[in-house]
Amino acid sequence: MNPPNPDPIPTTPHLSLSQMSEQEAEAISGWQYPAPYDSYKWPSWAKMLEQGLEFGDPHFRQEQYLAVHDQRTQQLVGYIQLFPLGQTTTRIGMGLRPDCCDLGWGSSITKLAVEEASRRQPGAEIDLEVEKWNKRAIRAYEKADFITTDEYEKHSAHGQVSVFCMVWHNL
Repeated sequence: MNPPNPDPIPTTPHLSLSQMSEQEAEAISGWQYPAPYDSYKWPSWAKMLEQGLEFGDPHFRQEQYLAVHDQRTQQLVGYIQLFPLGQTTTRIGMGLRPDCCDLGWGSSITKLAVEEASRRQPGAEIDLEVEKWNKRAIRAYEKADFITTDEYEKHSAHGQVSVFCMVWHNL
C-alpha cells in the first residue's frame, strides 16, 4: 500500500529531473498500481538489490535512471529511463507515481524525457515501447509527438506482451 501524501497534488506539473537516489529507487519499487496497470509493479526492493535488477544496480541507476520531481513541492512524482541502443537510438521508459496518474501529466513527463535524451545524444532517434492495450499511455505519447512505427510481441517481466514501438517526430 502506498503511504498517503501530505501535500495536495497540483493539476499542472512543473517537473524537474535529478539523479535518482537509492532512497528514491526504493520508494519507486514499492509503488502499487491499480488493475490493469498492476502488471507494471517492480519487484521488491530487496529482490532488486539482491539480483542487481534495473535501478537496484547502482551503476545502472546512475547511467540510465533519473528521478522526476514536482518543482513546487520537491516530491518524487516519477522516473525516466534513458537506454542507449547503440549510437543511433535512445529508448525511453518512464513511470508516474500511482496517485499522479490520470492527471494529464503523461505528455509532460514524456516531453521531459525527450529533452533529456536529445541533450545526451543529439541527433539520435528517440523511441519507446508501449503495450498495445495501454491506451492511456499511447494518448500521452501521441500528444508528445510520438507515432507508431512498428508492432511486435516481446517477453516482459509479466509474460509475453504485444507492443507498439513509437518514435518521436519533432513536428
